[in-house]
Amino acid sequence: MNDFPETMLVHDQPNPWQAVVPPIVQTSLFTFKTVEEMEARVRGETTRPVYSRGDNPTVREFERKLATLEGADDARAFSSGMGAISAAILSVVKAGDKVVCVRHVYPDTYRFLEKLMTRLGVSAQYLDGSDTDALIDSLPGAKLLYLESPTSWTMETQDLPRIAKAARALGVVTIIDNSWATPIHQQPLTHGIDMVVHSASKYLSGHSDIVAGVVAGNSERMAAVNDLSYPYLGAKLSPMEGWLLLRGLRTLPMRMAWQWSSTRQLLARLQKHSAVSQVLHPWCQPGPGTACLKGYSSLFTLELAEGINMRTFCNQLQLFQLGVSWGGHESLVVPALVSRAQASGPNSQIDFGVTDRMVRLHVGFENAEDLWCDLTAALDAAGRPG
Repeated sequence: MNDFPETMLVHDQPNPWQAVVPPIVQTSLFTFKTVEEMEARVRGETTRPVYSRGDNPTVREFERKLATLEGADDARAFSSGMGAISAAILSVVKAGDKVVCVRHVYPDTYRFLEKLMTRLGVSAQYLDGSDTDALIDSLPGAKLLYLESPTSWTMETQDLPRIAKAARALGVVTIIDNSWATPIHQQPLTHGIDMVVHSASKYLSGHSDIVAGVVAGNSERMAAVNDLSYPYLGAKLSPMEGWLLLRGLRTLPMRMAWQWSSTRQLLARLQKHSAVSQVLHPWCQPGPGTACLKGYSSLFTLELAEGINMRTFCNQLQLFQLGVSWGGHESLVVPALVSRAQASGPNSQIDFGVTDRMVRLHVGFENAEDLWCDLTAALDAAGRPG
């Protein structure tokens, strides 16, 4: 029965009370009846919770379900996507190590590597992830390869099986940000990747009402997270947010299908629109990692034609709201000129292939025809070319 994610997400849960929704264990600590019971836990002979900064039953249930979806041995949830990303990276590298990273990753991941990790003696090199040979050639001497497929803004994909095989042969640990595809549409661990990170604020939650992150991986890598970074960063997830994530996971397959159905209709029309010079999405522009995708999500980038006023286009949109993040019920737009202004100095990763004529769009739950009318009205107001 549990071979399909839709069934597992509804039924596969500890349920001694026959409750259709698991309880929120809203407590900071857990007590012991005897000294011997406490000693056994401290010695690692039992796994019962001690303190909610470590293990909380509600949060652990979310972690268990996410690990099952990803095909992982275990998972750890954090209070933000960056909490998860930083914990994963810090569990691997130390001073003097080299990180190879695909360009156009989530901007705060780039800033984390550039602003913090360089201060700790870790260097980073950024490459076009769609150039598999160049990526593999850069691996000798590296400790970590950080991937994101598809990447932020440019939606470039990576050949995960080939890259993972090459990295493993050289002893290079691989981490991938799987927030765009979710485990519904991509399971990187099945292709040999060591760890997966998510901004759980996005599709995993789906309701734009929490901020969270999660790391999943094999036993060896998760042991390193639990030993070296998770206990000490303090970025623990609250029981309430863990419960909301369990709620979000139940509808994840259906939400992804609905949002992709609307997105596909818009992409097909936008590719033919005279005011659009380029649509960046793996469905429109297949890349080396497209074969790893079982389906597609609702985040994509438009490059508008010369003569279209970017600011007017964004300001005229009514249903696509100006805002960061994505994956929730609402449609969003963010112009590249804002992200470029945030970039960390000259020659930053976003300077390569991202122009001020680009906008990134997220399609929510609104009716596709309403969204199309919103887009075309804004494009008309921004001025058709020629």
